[in-house]
Amino acid sequence: MRGKLLVVGFGPGSFEHITKRAQEAIQESDYVIGYKTYVDLIKDLLTDQEIISTGMSEEVSRAQAAVKYAEQGKKVAVISSGDAGVYGMAGLVYEVLVEKGWKESTGVEVEIIPGISAINSCSSLLGAPVMHDACTISLSDHLTPWTIIKKRIEAAGFGDFVIALYNPKSGKRTRQIVEAQQILLKYRSPDTPVGLVKSAYRDSERVVMTTLAHMLDFEIGMLTTVIIGNASTFFYDDKMITPRGYQKKYTLNTEVQRLRPHERLRPENEPWALHEGKHENGQTIRAATKKESTPLSLVMEALEKLDGSETIDGSRNTSPISQPVESIFEFAVSPGVVNKKFTPKQMVVLAEVVGEKGTMEYTPHHQILLKIPTEDPNAITKRLTDVGLLLSPIGDVFQIKACDFCDGEKKDSIFHAEEIQRRLGGLELPKELKLGFNGCGMACYGAVNEDIGIVFRKGKFDLFLGGKTVGRTAHPGQPVAEGVHPDQLVDMIESIVHEYKQKGHPNERFYKYFKRVQEVQGYKHKDITPVIELEPAPCGE
Repeated sequence: MRGKLLVVGFGPGSFEHITKRAQEAIQESDYVIGYKTYVDLIKDLLTDQEIISTGMSEEVSRAQAAVKYAEQGKKVAVISSGDAGVYGMAGLVYEVLVEKGWKESTGVEVEIIPGISAINSCSSLLGAPVMHDACTISLSDHLTPWTIIKKRIEAAGFGDFVIALYNPKSGKRTRQIVEAQQILLKYRSPDTPVGLVKSAYRDSERVVMTTLAHMLDFEIGMLTTVIIGNASTFFYDDKMITPRGYQKKYTLNTEVQRLRPHERLRPENEPWALHEGKHENGQTIRAATKKESTPLSLVMEALEKLDGSETIDGSRNTSPISQPVESIFEFAVSPGVVNKKFTPKQMVVLAEVVGEKGTMEYTPHHQILLKIPTEDPNAITKRLTDVGLLLSPIGDVFQIKACDFCDGEKKDSIFHAEEIQRRLGGLELPKELKLGFNGCGMACYGAVNEDIGIVFRKGKFDLFLGGKTVGRTAHPGQPVAEGVHPDQLVDMIESIVHEYKQKGHPNERFYKYFKRVQEVQGYKHKDITPVIELEPAPCGE
């Protein structure tokens, strides 16, 4: 039976603003997958569906899980607030399907269910600020280079668009909204109306009317949408209004109109249009005393400059339209599974490939995390592997953390550590999984505290499962096997990891999976960890 993916936009979150089709889609599904905050917003629509909720940055794992369950013949609702096709899950679901070679005629069925996007819901609370040409720009540079985002803000400011800024600010991203304001102040009056709407149509809704000059005086966060007016936007009685242009052709305060209906579309009454008030023969019917800068002319000028070699500020450069977009290549490097020593040559090559634009960050796991803007990741990979560095993907993947085997002296179990890396290193999983490997019974490297712990002792291996390394309820893994024969170890670990890959929920850590299923490859979970009631302690408090 063909499964079905229902990608649902449920609007701002209030029940009365969820469309009938969105409600039906959620209720008819076998699985509902979404960011945990979004799941809470639609909890009244849930019945007996299996719920998979994940954190804010787990979009890819949500899309992958949805596709997996749909391919098993299930109906899966992937939920997004607002509209799923506007910074939502619709595009990502299609991208995951494309990577798998999906065809609409033979693959799982996909239905995209539209919802009310933030630009619409927030504008309705402000008045009518997007009555004229408008655009949306996300200030999050996690997926798009900030240099490109700045060019888009510049073009929108130059073209006199009403602008809706999504994801304007977070705890770590604070300078983007400041730079956006600085760019727009080059093109707009400091008194330009601005609306700040937080959590539209939710219990914590907050609406602020301010100006471009003073917008940063108020609280702005990830739940805020910033609506910035154009040159004609004005405030009236706590409403933000952008005229469409009717006042140019109509007299709004009288029933008797200056122009009759058949006169309103004549060229002489539209000097702002493409024909600039001219007849087809080129004769000017109504010439302005000076050339006016209309929204259309500003947009056309902006597009011309972006499409050529001239930037908006007049400098000469390559346009982002024709310029290849650099992506951020993120990965980890180390000297090897066992070796912990970098050579001078390796450090030199590292510095060269990172350059001035990239970053290097040392991690607690004997790795260096690299973030490098590049158009050619393969060239970087080759240079680093040529000098003997081990490259590993980052994120929700398998990672082995081995000791240095007393600088290689205790070598009896090294082969097994390296074989585990060869078979499983970088394997994509529901959540990041670390396997700790100690080469002797001292276990000084702390292998027993990891998701999976292996300790080599007296020629055989002891196995620990379900360690929790962080939090106030951190605990070591449970000892589930003692004296595992070396010939059995790697196959056994591979079976455990692949079971978790197949059956674990997105964003579900291994210790939670072990507790949920109670048995992994014949090893039973024991509730031996004391339960302590603790108040939540958010990061930073």
